[in-house]
Amino acid sequence: MKGDVIGDQPTGHGANAGGSPGGGSAGGGAASAGGGAASAGGGAASAGGRRRPGRPPGRRQGAADTRAEILAAARRVFSEKGFDKATVRGIAREAGVDPALVHHYFDTKEGVFVAAMRLPADPAAVVPSIIAGPRDEVGERVVRFILTMVDDPVAREQILGVMRTAVAHEQAAAMVREFFTTAVLGRVGEALGVPPLRMEVAFSQMFGLVMMRYILRLEPLASADARELIPLVAPTIQRYLSG
Repeated sequence: MKGDVIGDQPTGHGANAGGSPGGGSAGGGAASAGGGAASAGGGAASAGGRRRPGRPPGRRQGAADTRAEILAAARRVFSEKGFDKATVRGIAREAGVDPALVHHYFDTKEGVFVAAMRLPADPAAVVPSIIAGPRDEVGERVVRFILTMVDDPVAREQILGVMRTAVAHEQAAAMVREFFTTAVLGRVGEALGVPPLRMEVAFSQMFGLVMMRYILRLEPLASADARELIPLVAPTIQRYLSG
């Protein structure tokens, strides 16, 4: 089944759609609580012929975990269509909910993908922090962000799970490639005026570093402190991004 490819990701306790540690769990809890409230008030809303104030549009009566159902539908749609061709409307149709409810939980298609793939950070929050600040320090910001994030055990489990899945499954590789090209590299490159080839070479450099440090565990790279690696790698990334 096509949707099974994404399901191979490790669950990870810190995954969230907003990119901040613990945020997803809190959001998930709020979503579940909201689901219960909507279910309890569903009869009154139906009887009155109008939606109760504050109730997210499109919520189905009796849905115990609508958010989880949307994520399951999103995994199927992303597996079948890839990131670029998937739409919020198509995900909503697969889940049997109103598109407004998808936006209510995840805001954007990128937000749905981050939650579905259990990524530890949302580009909507990450990209502005990378492009802000002095242009001649962007390489350091990129390296510092990636190494700091992957050094966190929960985030590392999620990222390495995505990397392993992408390497093992062409379908998953296409999804991840489209997502990073559109939501990350494209946005950073456009904001900084960096050509796509340079962005991709810089990204491949960081991908290889993560692979060698955390998957192959090449020593002494694997045990080196991130603070020691940042000044070693940052000038190379800066050269790619500065031209």
